[in-house]
Amino acid sequence: MNDNQKRLRQRALQAAEEALYKQQYVSPIDVFIGMKLLQPIHVDDWRKGRIPYLERVIQGSLGKITFCMKCFRAWAKEKGLKPSPTVYLARTSGPKRELRFSVSGNPEIEQSYRTHYISPALSDIKQKKLQEKLDMPPELVVFRDDDDDRK
Repeated sequence: MNDNQKRLRQRALQAAEEALYKQQYVSPIDVFIGMKLLQPIHVDDWRKGRIPYLERVIQGSLGKITFCMKCFRAWAKEKGLKPSPTVYLARTSGPKRELRFSVSGNPEIEQSYRTHYISPALSDIKQKKLQEKLDMPPELVVFRDDDDDRK
């Protein structure tokens, strides 16, 4: 591992630790936001279906993203965190649609992005409630433009 990779790994693990401390679980999105490689506004646009796949707005090459994901998963396993696959649905009207994370759409890559890691310190009941919260479909918000009614 070169110095660049060591620094990148350190940033990824620090972001993961901070997210885990704050919310008792951590996701790849939390890590990339914590590393300042992903802006929350871009996540919001992606969730609303305005961005076709999340990797498009993560700053850095696919190699850098892949390396961070690898470090994050190894850290989660080493910490004994419980993997919890989570469903990400677009906040759009119409039929429910799962959001895409990667440029390739490869099912294994998609699954790694969808997996949250939950603290084993949480009781089984709290883990179950957290999982239910994470799996809840997004709330839809409808905006009405009253100017259109006046024409």
